[in-house]
Amino acid sequence: MQTMKLPCRGSDAGSMIEPIVAVPLNDELQGARALVVRAELEALSKLTDKILLELDNIQILMQETVTLDKVTARARYSIAYDGTLPDLYLPNIEHGIVNAAKDEPASTTSSAQLTKRPWKLFIPNAYHPLLLQQHQENLRRTKKDVASATAEIRRRRIYGQDITEEDQLASELDFMKIRVSELERNHPIPVDFMIAEETTVLVITGPNTGGKTISLKTVGLASLMAKIGLYILASEPVKIPWFDAVYADIGDEQSLTQSLSTFSGHLKQIGAIRAQSTSQSLVLLDEVGAGTNPLEGAALGMSLLESFAEAGSFLTLATTHHGELKTLKYSNDSFENACVEFDEENLKPTFRILWGIPGRSNAINIAERLGLPLDIIESSRQLLGTAGAEINALIMDMEKFKQEYHEQLQQAQHYLMQSKELHNDLEVAQKSIVDHSTAQRKRKSRVVSEYAVMARSIIHKKFQQYRESAVAQRVLEEEKAAEKAKSEGAKSPEPSSTSALKKTQNTNSITVAEANGKIIDEDGGIPEVGDLVYVPKLKNQATVVKIDSSKNEVQVQAGMMKLKLKLKDVKVQKQKTSR
Repeated sequence: MQTMKLPCRGSDAGSMIEPIVAVPLNDELQGARALVVRAELEALSKLTDKILLELDNIQILMQETVTLDKVTARARYSIAYDGTLPDLYLPNIEHGIVNAAKDEPASTTSSAQLTKRPWKLFIPNAYHPLLLQQHQENLRRTKKDVASATAEIRRRRIYGQDITEEDQLASELDFMKIRVSELERNHPIPVDFMIAEETTVLVITGPNTGGKTISLKTVGLASLMAKIGLYILASEPVKIPWFDAVYADIGDEQSLTQSLSTFSGHLKQIGAIRAQSTSQSLVLLDEVGAGTNPLEGAALGMSLLESFAEAGSFLTLATTHHGELKTLKYSNDSFENACVEFDEENLKPTFRILWGIPGRSNAINIAERLGLPLDIIESSRQLLGTAGAEINALIMDMEKFKQEYHEQLQQAQHYLMQSKELHNDLEVAQKSIVDHSTAQRKRKSRVVSEYAVMARSIIHKKFQQYRESAVAQRVLEEEKAAEKAKSEGAKSPEPSSTSALKKTQNTNSITVAEANGKIIDEDGGIPEVGDLVYVPKLKNQATVVKIDSSKNEVQVQAGMMKLKLKLKDVKVQKQKTSR
């Protein structure tokens, strides 16, 4: 459809004129568009009716899809951060014994490996999820930048672009590689929480920026993560109660609209927690008694913690700078002390938790490191007084003793693991030696048996050869003796009867004649196979095995020996019954 634009008189605007031939076409187009819209509405209406019929099933499917999506998200998160499946139990119902994992290296938490004891809360090497996520994202981003810079340098070298820009990229690449190594080396430091079954309130003390608040948040997040089905970012094993609720008073709750100061905001929040918490709740209190006069704040903090210990929550974790709260452990068995470690040489926190000892604030030392004038530092130390200095010195000695104890314990555990490995290696070697000795003994026995069989065979063969040679020698000697006697008889004739008698005795009166194809001796006996004959030369009996009538020979077997003899050299003793 084409239109013509004509100018209007007295106006800069034009008028649109449609050719007459295009009018029916335009009407047809508008009608088609109206039909399309009507068809779309009808299709949507039918789809809506079908959806209304299956609305309940669709909602159920949607809910199941969301549930599966949440389960998948939890699984992916747990796998991505190498989480640990927590052992959940109901407070005041089940108390189990948690032992450290057998393959846990000696560098990990050592107090968990000391003894087998029941724990109320056991989370070794726990990480704050956000800190770990931030570290891994920074490391991943830096590695990606290194890969991109490396690829860019390679591309520039291939296409021969500006060398100056390439050198600049190379220096940036070196800086990024250093950054990657620093991130890999400065991994977030985990915290250990091993709270005994009899402990109800844990008081954590230590310097500012030492990690007290992060520790509270780590425990609270771990408890909530376990309840929603997430793995805990900690080492195995993990034991966490199933808290009915987690209450926290962390941060500054001051409000201008409600005329609340910092201290008032804390008190309002703690009052609400005290009213709502039950014997199955977890309570996290940060800086108890802060924001007011130190003496009054310490007294109020002690009362609040004792109230939570007597009839409050199942477990309460509190941080404080008040030294009076550290003494509650020595008057109430429900309390336990812990402190965040502080490096006195470098004046930096290590973000590790030391159990069983109170900590020091180290405010003066930190102020000195931050560059506060020395006269102010010395004046503050004098105002602190001798008693406070002695207490800090005592706490410092306790911390050093604790650190040495942990180092020696870790070293002992390392040696113990080495001894176990050596013991296992020794057992394997001993088993290998025993197996080798048994195999050698069996092999030697087999070789000896084989040689014994060979020796018996050789001896038997030699014995047969010896007996055959002895018989042959005897027969030869008798034949020689007979020939000699015969020759001597020819030279000096003697009575024939005597010679004949001797010959008859030597040959056992056996003469052979062949009549009608049969072999007959002088006694009239006919030897056959199987007959028992007497061999005078052997002076033993033998059995006829084979008869060779053409050669006038007979083969006999005497024991293990088989001999071929002339028929005249055997005497039939027993004939087989003729058929």
